[in-house]
Amino acid sequence: MAQRLDAARPYALSAFRIVVGLLFACHGAASLFGVLGGAAGTNGGTIEAGTWPGWYAAVIQLVAGALVLLGVGTRTGALIASGSMAYAYFDVHQSMALWPIQNGGEASAMFCWAFLLLVFTGPGALSLDRLFSRRG
Repeated sequence: MAQRLDAARPYALSAFRIVVGLLFACHGAASLFGVLGGAAGTNGGTIEAGTWPGWYAAVIQLVAGALVLLGVGTRTGALIASGSMAYAYFDVHQSMALWPIQNGGEASAMFCWAFLLLVFTGPGALSLDRLFSRRG
């Protein structure tokens, strides 16, 4: 059983990366374009362009999420995404209470740690980076 699970690890890692990247990119798209319910607290609206830090965070979410989703520059995109979520947690949530469950920062904390994991593991077996490196 353990051997089968070990053999599937690179593919499970790819699935993890794809889902995390997709969810992060969707969060950015919602904030920038008003899709999928729009930005939080806007009744389906968007974040005004150039506003700090919301608009910049949304751009990072969309771009880094897409990079991670596709497996292009995964480690770089994941590092930027992880850092942005650490900033979001400590700037927005942590001052309200110590624990994420108390301060509403669960998503920021989970994204931060998920992306940090991808910095160290890489993209897994299925990524555009791996596809292009095999051809080149």
